[in-house]
Amino acid sequence: MALPQAPKLLITPEDSWQGLRLLPLPYSSSDFAPGKKPGDTMLDSTQPGGASLLVSLGPAEEITLETLRRAGGQAARWLLEHEHAQVGLPVAMLDALEIPGALEAFCTGLVLGAYRFDHYRAKPPENQALRPLQAIHLLHSGDGGDLALQASRWQADLSGVYLARSIAHEPPNVINPASLAQRASEIAQASGLSFRVLDAADLQALGAGALLAVGQGSQGGARLIVLEYPGSGAGLGQPPVIVVGKAITFDTGGYSIKDRVNMVGMKYDKAGGAAVLGILQAAAEMRLSTPLVGLIPAAENMISADAYRPNDILTTLSGKTVEVISADAEGRLVLADALTYAQRQYQPRAIIDLATLTGGVVIALGKVRAGLMSNDDALAQSLFEAGERSGERLWRLPLDDDYFELIKGDDSDFKNSSELRQAHPIVGGIFLKQFIEPGIPWAHLDIAGPATADKDLPYSPKGATGFGVRLVLDYLSTL
Repeated sequence: MALPQAPKLLITPEDSWQGLRLLPLPYSSSDFAPGKKPGDTMLDSTQPGGASLLVSLGPAEEITLETLRRAGGQAARWLLEHEHAQVGLPVAMLDALEIPGALEAFCTGLVLGAYRFDHYRAKPPENQALRPLQAIHLLHSGDGGDLALQASRWQADLSGVYLARSIAHEPPNVINPASLAQRASEIAQASGLSFRVLDAADLQALGAGALLAVGQGSQGGARLIVLEYPGSGAGLGQPPVIVVGKAITFDTGGYSIKDRVNMVGMKYDKAGGAAVLGILQAAAEMRLSTPLVGLIPAAENMISADAYRPNDILTTLSGKTVEVISADAEGRLVLADALTYAQRQYQPRAIIDLATLTGGVVIALGKVRAGLMSNDDALAQSLFEAGERSGERLWRLPLDDDYFELIKGDDSDFKNSSELRQAHPIVGGIFLKQFIEPGIPWAHLDIAGPATADKDLPYSPKGATGFGVRLVLDYLSTL
């Protein structure tokens, strides 16, 4: 069974559509209208042109891009429950709201709300659709040329989210560093990206001691996956933006072992790497101007006679030494070598890393916003604004040099974790900052909160959300 595919956004003349129509409407107190909550629905089968599903957008004065996404997601749930594989959406109804981006936002919710990961089910659970939503027909009365161009970009963006969700959902007996590299190779070939992978022997020759250490307790060892997109038009030959995604394909915590409750769900510790795959695939499909490099340091943090231990001192690719305080603070170790590699191999315009790095950021920000830490105010502001536009929101945390005292080394240059219960997400950020050369704009996104949903959300079912794909693509589109 194939992995989930995003419903197609098709451009269709309005007068030729004979199927079910979605009619998104501001809330009305009329007796024949859906409820006040965005996404409330009512089926209207009384009109001569065929059945329509009325979808409430909430009170007119309260409609935002986020309420439009949520309404679209709820509409997708209704379509799945009633097994509608195709639906028509009149473009004019959303244009009439006079809210810039309204059509894109509603389509985003509709497509992402239709995602289901049932790849390993012998049969679907009760009350779940037997067939997915396959196509959304954007019904128009003009020539549709500009709309088709816009829809193709939205399609690439949302397909990137589908890919990121599906890779993150894959179980650890299927996705390990070697098989993740194979998937990345296949994605690169299909998307026209350059691809290479450094295996454990390559990393040993390179001197990537931190990444190697995290993977040495597993059977297959670590990998560094490299994807390159050259850009297009005026962007060709320009310095790339580098996106780095942590991919711990399963995290036991190593010898700082997690308990039973906290170990379940650690297949999602590769969500940052999955997002990078989604970003690179979408960038190639969109033909973005800006060149991109995707780096995915991949390892499986396991326990064995070969696993690394607390008190080990590791020599990183940068030459700096790190004492292991917690084998469960492994994500920053694999990122450290990837960040060094990024700066040695390229001349980056900026570096953005995405990682499910700390539980502390979930305590601080919950699952609403990801933590943002940066050495560059302009980059941080641009990412924050992209988050507000895309709905993948960020909140900036400090990176004062004073925080380094929490990881200052005794027998090494520094430690991988603090022995105090203080500022956990910032400690992760200040650790990574040690591997950034002066003058390189860098941002660290700790996505541990919003990378997964503990329950069904309006446009993301329980599990991996694909957080970061739309955010970074929005940022890249402004360059």
